[in-house]
Amino acid sequence: MDVQIHSSLTDRVAASLGQAIAVGEYPPGVTLPTETQLAELFGASRTVLREAVKMLTAKGLVDARPRRGTVVKPEIEWNLADPDILSWLLHRRNVLPLMQEFADVRLAIEPAAAALAAQNAKPAEIEEMKDAIDRMRESVLGGADPLVADIDFHVAILKGSGNRFFWSLRFMVSVALRFSIRVTDPPQKDKHGNVEDHNHVLEAIESGDAKAAEDLMRALLAEAKALLNEAQARNGVPGTDVDVAAPATK
Repeated sequence: MDVQIHSSLTDRVAASLGQAIAVGEYPPGVTLPTETQLAELFGASRTVLREAVKMLTAKGLVDARPRRGTVVKPEIEWNLADPDILSWLLHRRNVLPLMQEFADVRLAIEPAAAALAAQNAKPAEIEEMKDAIDRMRESVLGGADPLVADIDFHVAILKGSGNRFFWSLRFMVSVALRFSIRVTDPPQKDKHGNVEDHNHVLEAIESGDAKAAEDLMRALLAEAKALLNEAQARNGVPGTDVDVAAPATK
């Protein structure tokens, strides 16, 4: 079998099994079907299946042992920073609780990243942020993709922070934003104000004002968290008691 085709089939099998686990078709503690059963299900060789299971094992989804089979691990042991796992989780019927948790992560990280960007961002990274803002403005008039521009802006700030650990979160931020923006994207009449709110963050970063950059980013994300809370309430699912408007304690 051609190596590229083999690899592609392995990825597809891993993605299919991973998504099935993430949405609960195979709950924690359940043993996956045997290699023979999975081979028939996917039309794949045992070699491909073993490689796919190794991929899922590395992500913390399953534990494969001889004579016991492949068992789905508790969700608390999954690597939720893995963009594949996050994208699979987004196929759950109700993902708003997950998005709320992710919003809390963003509130903890992105204001700090904005403050660091005000201190560390290089001219080229500032230009990336400006370019993203320009495309966000174009999107208000229908001339650019608002989602891509929004993601690029937040990712550019992670890069501009100069912190390698923040930068490593860019894939997770990108995947989650692709879903959450469906809920948090403002109405057309408010889109210009939303762009300017992002631009205020950029201005603070460009001027080197770390405190303003941090506070403005926190306010921006708190508004998005509030919209998620509202969507959760409309769904009839209990939300959190977090006061998203309150500044983080020092």
